[in-house]
Amino acid sequence: MLRRSLFKGGAGATLGLLTAPLLAAPALGQNSRASTLRFVPQANLTALDPIWTTATVTGNHGYYVFDTLYSLDSQLRPQPQMAEGHTISDDGKLWRITLRPGLKFHDGEPVRARDCVASLQRWVVRDPFGQLVARVAEEWRVVDDRSFEIRLKRPFPLLTSALGKTDGCAFIMPERLAKTEATKQVPEMIGSGPYRFLANEFNSGSRVAYEKFADYVPRQEAPDFATGAKVAHFQRIEWQIIPDAATAAGALMNGEIDWWERPQVDLQPMLARNRDIRREVLDKAGRLALARLNCLQEPFKDVRIRRAVLASVIQENYMRAAQGDDTAAWTDSRSIFPKRTPYYADHADLMPGDLNKARAMLKEAGYANQKVTIINPTDFPDIGPLGQVSADALGKIGMNVDLMESDWGTVIQRRNSREATDKGGWSIFHTTGPAAFYGSPAMSPLIRGQGEAGWFGWWKNERAEALTEEWLFATDEAGQKKAAAELGRLGLEEVATVPLGQFTVKTAFRKDLTGVLEGTAPYPWSVRRG
Repeated sequence: MLRRSLFKGGAGATLGLLTAPLLAAPALGQNSRASTLRFVPQANLTALDPIWTTATVTGNHGYYVFDTLYSLDSQLRPQPQMAEGHTISDDGKLWRITLRPGLKFHDGEPVRARDCVASLQRWVVRDPFGQLVARVAEEWRVVDDRSFEIRLKRPFPLLTSALGKTDGCAFIMPERLAKTEATKQVPEMIGSGPYRFLANEFNSGSRVAYEKFADYVPRQEAPDFATGAKVAHFQRIEWQIIPDAATAAGALMNGEIDWWERPQVDLQPMLARNRDIRREVLDKAGRLALARLNCLQEPFKDVRIRRAVLASVIQENYMRAAQGDDTAAWTDSRSIFPKRTPYYADHADLMPGDLNKARAMLKEAGYANQKVTIINPTDFPDIGPLGQVSADALGKIGMNVDLMESDWGTVIQRRNSREATDKGGWSIFHTTGPAAFYGSPAMSPLIRGQGEAGWFGWWKNERAEALTEEWLFATDEAGQKKAAAELGRLGLEEVATVPLGQFTVKTAFRKDLTGVLEGTAPYPWSVRRG
């Protein structure tokens, strides 16, 4: 399975495109160039609501438009962001959170406590960590415009970690938008973040535009990951959607764009030779590549068939296809808790990478040639090859595979469907996510056994939920490790998620950009020219 066969505009087309101008981009004058950042995101932006979807590109968009009450620093410690601070009652059951003064939404309205309460109540419906908060929350009460209280049934020491998580963020919206049903997207992009979304310039598949929000009040602390001062140095940021990797490389080398979030691995050596370009790994823990199987539908309702899929996985094939032959950039990770996280354990016995064994397991399970529909993007270099490798491997073990390829926006829309494949549903999709947050039983959706209340794939397991709570409320580190070890093993035995390997991403930007921060997202603040 060759990665280059998926992306037709790859290295083979490079020579003719690297010197061509980016035709879709209007010329900028000197002053406009100084005040405008041009950025190529990892994928097209099709869904705008970062609470409604977990698509990483939508979460990155969310950082521009919205803000959070708390955020995590580089040590994954929660720090106040919109919050001025909080107090906790002696019994640990009553939290009062107070907002910083002067916070405003992009429509000019002040940020009030009732906006925060409505936003959090919507977030806890969708997010796995938020759902744990919802279980223990007895009452949400507005005290005044700047303060609100959360009364708990039992102490929940990780509350600020939940509110500050940087993947699946608890973004704050105006109450009128936050009242939108959590299963539907909000109708407007109004937040209180450092940049304002320009709806009249949004053209999915072409361009997304943001304007500096003049009334944003940054914190005084130095920026660190998602915490501290979110100072917008550019008056305007434009996302240029360039699906063809060679065209994006040419635009970066010619100075027509400033920052390319995820350059295709085939083009990294060429970018490395350009003196005007810097390449950096911003997320040192890396990302986990994975497949999710639809546990609601045949054939993957049967755990024995899921186990046959798990046995077929040869992670090296996935990593070479998606990330190239530089083994320094990727590693195997036969665990639902990734490497470089506290609860990683190698479960090689559950993932033998043996097609013959997988074929025998499939036969023993009584697989009846049910169609396996893999929904897979053609415009996402980190993900598309994963689906092709799966289609090839599953075909070899005897599965009836239907590889349905489309753009990434269509994939993230279709994966919401719980219907059978002949009614618009799916069997398998692939994605990637930040290893640091997949390493926490509370934060990671991959390990939660919530069924239809959980993440796409809808794996249900009451023991997994009990172990998550056992970890969450453990009184010491030993208790947490014990619960996490059992949870990690259980999740892989039941094939809650199929891990495909772990990799790091080198982003690339022009050398005249400074202030690019480490983190799990390409943060738009702190960055400046010169």
